[in-house]
Amino acid sequence: MPALVLSTLNARYAHASLGLRYLFANLDDDIRADAKIVEFVIGSKTEVLVEQLLALNPKVVTFGVYIWNVEETTKLIAMLKAVAPQIKVVIGGPEVSFETTEQRIFALVDHVVTGPGDITVNKLARALLHGPRPLMKVHVGEAFELDDLKLPYEHYTDEDIAQRHLYVEASRGCPFKCEFCLSALDKTAETFNTERFLAEMGKLYDRGARTFKFVDRTFNLNIKTSLAILDFFLERINAKPDDPCFAHFELVPDHLPEKLKDTIAKFPPGTLQFEIGIQTWNPEVQGHISRKQNNVKAKENIRWLHEHSNAHMHVDLIAGLPSETFASFGVGFDTLARLGPHEIQVGVLKRLRGTPIIRHTDAFAMRYNPEPPYNILSNKELSFADLQRISRFARFWDLIGNSGRFTNTLPLVLQEEPASAFERFLALADWLYADTGATHKIALERLFDLVYRWLVSDGDIEIEAAQQAILADYQKSGSKGRLSFMQRGLTVSDDLSTSTRSATPARQKRHLAATPA
Repeated sequence: MPALVLSTLNARYAHASLGLRYLFANLDDDIRADAKIVEFVIGSKTEVLVEQLLALNPKVVTFGVYIWNVEETTKLIAMLKAVAPQIKVVIGGPEVSFETTEQRIFALVDHVVTGPGDITVNKLARALLHGPRPLMKVHVGEAFELDDLKLPYEHYTDEDIAQRHLYVEASRGCPFKCEFCLSALDKTAETFNTERFLAEMGKLYDRGARTFKFVDRTFNLNIKTSLAILDFFLERINAKPDDPCFAHFELVPDHLPEKLKDTIAKFPPGTLQFEIGIQTWNPEVQGHISRKQNNVKAKENIRWLHEHSNAHMHVDLIAGLPSETFASFGVGFDTLARLGPHEIQVGVLKRLRGTPIIRHTDAFAMRYNPEPPYNILSNKELSFADLQRISRFARFWDLIGNSGRFTNTLPLVLQEEPASAFERFLALADWLYADTGATHKIALERLFDLVYRWLVSDGDIEIEAAQQAILADYQKSGSKGRLSFMQRGLTVSDDLSTSTRSATPARQKRHLAATPA
């Protein structure tokens, strides 16, 4: 039975915790020999998780706490301490590293590690297991040189390699100061020794790993390092084209020199993905959040990636930033949509604990959800109803725009006459919500039917064109059912009349300032 359990609740099973493996790797040999990594998944029954922990009979349990798991981790710790108060509980992670003492979870635990815990957790675990017992409740994470850390990659199991995403990092930190991001608190970005790092990647690859998700904030900041890493993967893809690997990186959008482009262009389809944080195209908003971005270069680079590479692009926009209006956010979406990324992640601003965005609270009347995920509820420019409307837009965009299921239909939805792409999809989202009263648990066949009905009623699309596009996408999805307009003896007029939505004039034009549905 392990004396020390290192645990967290992951967002889903496919996510293997890199942080836990760093903690495990950097334990002293005798402590590590009596330690175990135990990963759970959010949404699990608390009683079951407590039972599984108690079955291990640990003396110390640590939990990694993040914005997505803090509520369930708090409940888990409360129950664990209720039935086994003798177990020492230690927490750490970004969610409890700031505003620490204000949180309910703080009162439940024995110790908190704020900041980096790679070295400090080892020392704290030794003290708790072997004495002398520490007196302090809060322990500030000890600073260290990256190359003094033991790398964690050997602690990915064969099951992890076969079934889960492997998270890796070639650097830590970020030189940029975007105020909505915890990386704004970093002094700079530091790089692991590239040769040492790639040697570990080689071992993972030789063990069968094929999916590598880099957590680096700024992968392309150091071009020499970026090229070395890309060459590593390209060499293995070329050696085994029938068994390619896949690499995911977070890319700075306005820094793509020719040498990097030349290498990116060599990657075949399905092997390279870039997450690109645009967040806002609005220069005034960028100024408020201390975001330095050359918008012209960023557009040129996204356009180049779309036209000259096979890289899959996932690009982020954030609604609710200080001084961003409904209309200017829509213009930003339209700008990005024209550049052709594969996915546009529409997010709503969250006030992460410790981030400098808090300085705008009074000036811009920023009102946040007091409960996780601390999403913005309203501000000077956007009402609560506005942000609810954008949140529904984001959800339906994931179902339709980002899902890959509507490749033939989406151009009909987004066509920019007579309204912009943003206005048209907003109208669709409003219509869908008015019809269904929901944004979740909409069956795929019903979603196809709903989109078709909107196209031919409010979307100004000819019936034949709408049916051809919807049918092509539906058949490609692999679904075996029959859409409503495919039913024998049912006319399109009959089909449209079966909609349960409230009656609205055909082809009604919705303006951005319209009252939310």
